Amino acid sequence: MASSELYEIIDPRFARKIVGSAQLEELHGGCRWTEGPVWFSDHDCLYFSDIPNQRVLRYLARDNSVSIYAEPSNFANGHTRDRQGRLISCEHGPRRVTRTEIDGTITVLADSYEGKRLNSPNDVVVKSDGSIWFTDPTYGILSDYEGYKSAPEQPVHGVYRIDGETGDIRLMIGDFVQPNGLAFSPDESRLYVADSGASHDPDVPRQIRAFAVENGGMSLRDEGPFAVIDNGIPDGFRVDTDGWVWCSAADGVHVFDVAGKLCGKIRVPQRVSNLAFGGPRRNRLFITATGSLYAIYVTATGAQTP
Repeated sequence: MASSELYEIIDPRFARKIVGSAQLEELHGGCRWTEGPVWFSDHDCLYFSDIPNQRVLRYLARDNSVSIYAEPSNFANGHTRDRQGRLISCEHGPRRVTRTEIDGTITVLADSYEGKRLNSPNDVVVKSDGSIWFTDPTYGILSDYEGYKSAPEQPVHGVYRIDGETGDIRLMIGDFVQPNGLAFSPDESRLYVADSGASHDPDVPRQIRAFAVENGGMSLRDEGPFAVIDNGIPDGFRVDTDGWVWCSAADGVHVFDVAGKLCGKIRVPQRVSNLAFGGPRRNRLFITATGSLYAIYVTATGAQTP
């Protein structure tokens, strides 16, 4: 794909975020629906989900190989790392959030709220205070394709916070149609959350909403819509060190500045589900898109840690 076809530069500042000569590489194919990429710098690898195939895959940068890390995966979707570097996963099958300990054992962090099963935890991030934040739409229980078809028990499709010390679970937002990707701004003063409800209801706004983080991270104030996706729906996204938001879309990756202005796009041949910054300098953008894993080098640096 020529650079003129690969990039759409809407704001000239976007040109400083990309490498004009960089190529979009397809690193792996043959999946059904890839999701949840997370970079492990100490292992020089990326983990990502192939949800319908019930597996988590591992890409090794040193030889560009892909192998199976976990199978069956409980229909795992989104992943992240906690402050100690452990893998945190959202699993559609058992409808839970788990942590993989250093010795490989699994700790269940959340599978219910107020005595009722969660819907199907989707994406997850960890704040610097150790708290774990996740979204809980119903995608994993709508059919048997990405989980097990079941009636929802929760009255809302929420965004939840797990206390990193006590394990207490708190509902933080309860008015989404289908909350999906989420990320904090670099200074953690804002939380961004995507609503992908247009996947089943075309009248739902295709937007990312912003929330001010207040009271030491114990409460949120709704700031309204932050950005709108003009092709497809917002799913997963990440933030760079300048606070710009890099979001999945039907035609590729859409990049927004801190004010929510669309500044540019990276075209991808398949519908994008999620992305993650990786590599030794966190300047390699890994992209999960329908049946494949892609990567491209950029000049931006991912803000996520560790």
